[in-house]
Amino acid sequence: MTPDELERELAAGRVRPAYAVVGGEPLLRDQALAALRRCVLAGGPVDFNFDRIEGDAATAGALWDAVRTLPVGAARRLVWLREPAAPRQAAGSAGRSRALADALPEIVRALDADARTVLVVTAGAIDRRLAWVRAFSEAGALVECEPPQGTGALADFARREATRLGIRIEPAAAEHLAELVGPQLLRLRSELEKASLLAGRGETVTLDHVSRAVADLAEEPVWALTDAIGDGRTGDALAGLSKILAAGGAPPVVLATLAGHFRRLLRLRAGGSIAAPPFVRKKLEGQSRRYAPGRLLGCLRAIHETDEMLKGQGGLRPELALERLVIGLSA
Repeated sequence: MTPDELERELAAGRVRPAYAVVGGEPLLRDQALAALRRCVLAGGPVDFNFDRIEGDAATAGALWDAVRTLPVGAARRLVWLREPAAPRQAAGSAGRSRALADALPEIVRALDADARTVLVVTAGAIDRRLAWVRAFSEAGALVECEPPQGTGALADFARREATRLGIRIEPAAAEHLAELVGPQLLRLRSELEKASLLAGRGETVTLDHVSRAVADLAEEPVWALTDAIGDGRTGDALAGLSKILAAGGAPPVVLATLAGHFRRLLRLRAGGSIAAPPFVRKKLEGQSRRYAPGRLLGCLRAIHETDEMLKGQGGLRPELALERLVIGLSA
């Protein structure tokens, strides 16, 4: 089952008792999980009806207890088991992980159509030979989240994502975006948002907007800017910003790049993963450790406030608004 097929099934009112959302594309996994949360928990109190269980710390008994618990004030409850077989397990958790994986097929079979709990298992890389993976596959509940291949399929994804975000985009612009970015869906969405900022609120994203947004910022000056911000080198950060603006970087695109950067840092700081080459991921992981999670949230709030200024609600010129932001982020 693809994520699109899952959403169509949920929209038609069919909710299975268990799902495995697996694959190498974190954006699609996140979207599938979000669709399940909306459907299963609709109208009910989330605090009582949603359990998140980490696979490297969970036991089979704890998972059994969670799926047997009845919902409170709602038709269903949701149990999310995250990464039941993580690629790198600590020695002490290996036994628990095996017992959990061994129990999963039985739990999947025990959750029949009348079950009041929906179990969702999410995982990146999986071994299809494992019994728990086969159990979900045999039940028709394996949601495979792999990036679309080929420019046409990626352009279709870009158009669907634009609709999801409330962005209008020309067909030729969606195809060009797919050609420039390739099958990196998180980056594709980020570049789509940057192109939309460049186009302006409510305007259609054109081929020219995509070309300018994606090509505006080279990796080297961006890393120089974000490194200086992360190190607290305010003078170097301002110099890096000046260099990017002098090279023709549009202020909305610079801001969107900083927003995407800090969102990735927060995701890593919270224990999540990102789709990026190993050397990029290592660099971002190092940067994320320089910040407390609360500080990263504060940075994102400051970026949002600057976005409002760039849209004409703050009275500052865009360059000055960005300078003030960089000073605050690097403080």
